[in-house]
Amino acid sequence: MLRLILPFLLAFAALPLRADVAIKEVVSPGGITAWLVEDHTIPFTALEIRFRGGASVEPAEKRGATNLMAALLEEGAGDLDARAFARTRDGLAASFRYSVSDDAVSVSAQFLTENRDAAVELLRASLVAPRFDQDAIERVRAQVISGLRSDEKDPRSLATQRFDATVYGAHPYGSSLDGTIETVSALTREDLVAAHKDSMARDRIYVSAVGDITAEDLAALLDSLLGELPETGAAMPVAAELNFPGGVDVVEFPTPQSVVQFAQAGVAQQDPDFFAAFVLDHILGGGGFESRLMTEVREKRGLTYGIYTYLADRDHAQIWGGSVASANDRVAEALEVIRAEWAKMRGEGVTQQELDAAKTYLTGAYPLRFDGNGTIANIIVGMQMNGFPIDYAATRNDKVNAVKLEDINRVAATRLDPEALTFVVVGQPEGLGATSN
Repeated sequence: MLRLILPFLLAFAALPLRADVAIKEVVSPGGITAWLVEDHTIPFTALEIRFRGGASVEPAEKRGATNLMAALLEEGAGDLDARAFARTRDGLAASFRYSVSDDAVSVSAQFLTENRDAAVELLRASLVAPRFDQDAIERVRAQVISGLRSDEKDPRSLATQRFDATVYGAHPYGSSLDGTIETVSALTREDLVAAHKDSMARDRIYVSAVGDITAEDLAALLDSLLGELPETGAAMPVAAELNFPGGVDVVEFPTPQSVVQFAQAGVAQQDPDFFAAFVLDHILGGGGFESRLMTEVREKRGLTYGIYTYLADRDHAQIWGGSVASANDRVAEALEVIRAEWAKMRGEGVTQQELDAAKTYLTGAYPLRFDGNGTIANIIVGMQMNGFPIDYAATRNDKVNAVKLEDINRVAATRLDPEALTFVVVGQPEGLGATSN
């Protein structure tokens, strides 16, 4: 019965739907900083931990080590093997999740107040003393390799691989953090121990907590949970040298529908032009059915079921990208329309009506994201990693509303670059020609 309690609380553990949550900064006696939102209405806490660097700090020849290592953190720790660890976690009605991106190792934990001490101790063991038993390594390695084999037959995965290699080159972003079948097959237990030490260190920790916990309790928890980790980890990679040659790169693949990724240089979130670019992207392609590209590519011409664009501000690179899929005999037309809309927005900008509608949507949707303790914890740890001030959630909509028509049209004219817009197409597109195989 106990294991059913946490999912029930997760359904209802939500602060009021507002972005002006009261965030406190907490510093432990050992010097670890966290952001806290207290809510004592439900005896439940969500904890988010991030280690900056992620898979990008691993050596190229060990690609996939951090991903495999993180997948093994819940496969036994301390005196508990994989089965005992899972039984203990479930008996506490706790939830732990471990994941990896190129920029971070992420740990998410949720637990009941009455079981906090025991849940935190179990979580601590998984972070500080993972077992990396050989049978668990081989089991999880087989799962990763199975996924890699599936990716070889998936046009979207192939498009991502080709796109990343084209844009990021030899930078860690240029290859999959999952590794290759060859690199993952060659990883040893020692490689996983090294990946753990390199990526999960105290010099790169960001923490948030939301729920039934005081600042004093959180401060004590931070040192007991994280204080035994290595003091420093591996060096961060340098900034990526981005490559946007323009044109179309076609990867032949037998499929009735071509998958397309495209991008140009992006805008960093700390850039003074970011919010104008953010609103501009919503109008161009990030706004779903209200965006220009959705209107032109789907609604008017029926070339796709969906198209979207996005601004990606990664730790070591910024791109302005997008994706679309279209039938092989129509994808060439879809690319022409995308280029034309990119150029039209650069040349003509947006209207006041489009700007007002985008602001209304973006400011109205933002508070709806704060719909649960876990979600809020995830948002505020991301705020820390992005270098935002502690009141960012309360002031973010003001920054959106401050964007003026002349601002957004200046950014459109100076930041959009249709000549550099680079497309990667995986499929058998008609009328484009295979420029690569």
